[in-house]
This record gives sequence, C-alpha cells and structure tokens, in this order.
Amino acid sequence: MALKNQTLVTEFILQDFSENPHLEFLIFFLFLFFYTLTLIGNSLIIASIWVTSGLHTPMYFFLINLALLDIICTTTVVPKLLENLLKEKKVISFVGCMTQIYIFSWALGSELLLFTAMAYDRYVAICRPLHYNTLMNNKICGLLVAAVWIMGGLNSSIHTAMLLQLSFCGPNVINHFFCEIPPILPLSCSSTKVNELMTLVTDLLLGGANFFLTIMSYGFIIINILKIRSEEGKKRAFSTCSSHLMVVTIYYFAAFFAYISPSISYSPEKVKAVAVMYSTLSPAINPLIYTLRNKDVKSALSKLFVRLFSF
Repeated sequence: MALKNQTLVTEFILQDFSENPHLEFLIFFLFLFFYTLTLIGNSLIIASIWVTSGLHTPMYFFLINLALLDIICTTTVVPKLLENLLKEKKVISFVGCMTQIYIFSWALGSELLLFTAMAYDRYVAICRPLHYNTLMNNKICGLLVAAVWIMGGLNSSIHTAMLLQLSFCGPNVINHFFCEIPPILPLSCSSTKVNELMTLVTDLLLGGANFFLTIMSYGFIIINILKIRSEEGKKRAFSTCSSHLMVVTIYYFAAFFAYISPSISYSPEKVKAVAVMYSTLSPAINPLIYTLRNKDVKSALSKLFVRLFSF
C-alpha cells in the first residue's frame, strides 16, 4: 500500500530564488560560473597531486577525496538547477528527487567524516611527528578513507530508505531549489515524526561527534604549536593546518544551520541561502583556499600547467 501511495506523486515542483525573469538570468550565470569553477578547480587539484610524486602523502590523499566529494556534491544539485532556471515549470521526478537526496546526503555526510580524518592527520603530524609514518601509513589511510565513504553511504541509505516508506499524495511543491530531507518531509501525507527524530539524532551524532573530534584535534595542535620556540616554526606548523581549519569552519557553519536548526525552527528562505553556501560556494572556493595558502599545491599546479602547455 505504501508503494502505491508513493506513486501518486510522480514529480515535485522546485521553488526558485526569484520570479523575476531578468534576475533568474543573472542567477543562472552565477551558478554556472561557480559550477565551472568547482569542476576546474577540484579537477586541477586532483590532477596536480596525482602527477606530483612529492605530494603522495596522507594529507594530499585526503585532499583528493575532498575534491572528489566536492565535485559529486555540486554536480548532484547544480546541473538540475541550471536546467530548471531555463524552464517555466521547474520540476524533478520522484525517482530523481530521491536519487538527489541519496547522493547529496552521502557526499555531505562523507565530508564531515573526512574533515575529522584530515584533522587527525594534522594532529599526528604536529603532535606526534616521530610516529607519523607508523600511525599514518598507506594501509591506515586507505582504511580511513574507505570508512568515510562507507559510513557516509550507510547514513544516506538509512534516511533515503525511511523517506521511501512515506506516502506522498500531494501537495508536491518543495520550498527549496533542490531535494533535501527537511523541506520534503512536510509534503508527506503520512506521519514524519520518526523521520524528523531520526534526522535530528543522526545529524547531532554525525555532525556533533565529528565536530567535537575535529575541535579536540585542533585544541591539541594549537597547544603544541604554542610550545614551539621559533616564530618561523610556529608559522610553518600553523600553515599546514590553516587551510583545513578555514574550510571546516565554513562547512560546519552551513551544515549545522541547515540540518540541525530546521528540525527545531525551519525557515525555508534562510535554509535556501545557507544551502547555496555548502552546495555551491564551498566546493568552488575550497580549491582556492588550498591553493592560495599552500606552496606545495601552487608549485604542483605550476608544473602541471607546464606539462599541459608543453604538448
């Protein structure tokens, strides 16, 4: 019976940013610009690390995975948004909506876990440098990254499976520019209390636990940096963490605002604005942050450009 009820709604209508056609035209090019920036920037990060043997270290291995997740995250959302901005009727199929929720939640959850792995890597590098090669060998790094992708996928699978148990018989207008769990729950004809509780609990556990572990890692890192006597040594140690810390701060601010606060007091317009940050802006500016603040990445990119233009 649940499956029959679900099929009553075959598509959802997505809300746009503005009903003004001229403003929509501007929004289209803004999102196209940031999407292009995301694809080019993250692809260059991946390629430069891949071809530079000196960057085949745990820190840059994690950075490759972050770049991949950023590409997946924004590709799940922006192409459909760009398509709808060119259409009068902005729709997404039921299957397409569930798929978007599944992949986007997977990428979002995996990034939270990856940030914790990256913070642990920096903790070991600065606080336990003599044991770094033992604690962060290839096998351990591979297991950490595998755990990140598997746990992110498991979390997404649970939430998507619970959504599929709900009945959607109308209305079908999502007050958002893409499919996410908080704005789609109010459209269900059946009770969503379990879904809302599960969303809040898992977000608090997944987000809260990873946030605590990341902050704890950086607490130890800062204490150890302050113990370094030379100013040059302090700057060099902090420079290896500053890029990651900036990215984490931006990401957690947006994720907590969008996923935890809606469960308490949902505000569609505010969530839309914050969603732009973690679905579009953050994946676009992450490569810039890592490039501008990392001499090794800048050097690798320069060598990559030399190789590309030498053919």
